Amino acid sequence: MTGKIYELQGYAIALDKVIFLTRVFAAEEAEGFQFNIRFGGDLRLSPKFATRHEADLQRSLLIKALNQTL
Repeated sequence: MTGKIYELQGYAIALDKVIFLTRVFAAEEAEGFQFNIRFGGDLRLSPKFATRHEADLQRSLLIKALNQTL
């Protein structure tokens, strides 16, 4: 495999398979904040974080890793 792997909350994400990232938003039922990572097909990963700051930081780091693979 030639793509880079990024680790997020125990998940190994193949960066070359990521298609779309959503913005950070409040999770349902006051479970903190989350963003969605969409892959090919209908596969989606929705990591949740306790604070908006943590969610924004993790999303920014993922975007930075994605940009470095281009």
